Amino acid sequence: MVLPLVDEDKPKCYLCHEGFEDIEKLKEHQNLAHKDFFESNEKQTSRESAPGDVTVF
Repeated sequence: MVLPLVDEDKPKCYLCHEGFEDIEKLKEHQNLAHKDFFESNEKQTSRESAPGDVTVF
């Protein structure tokens, strides 16, 4: 079965898969509906190389 690609150009919430007209409406939705998820995962912003990572120049 093949499903048509409908509204694939519109932003979609990756938590509940609801589609929106523009990115501003998506941000508003995430701030209201998924506020607890974003607050609990907010502190994971520090990114460092893992032990054993190799940098290629």
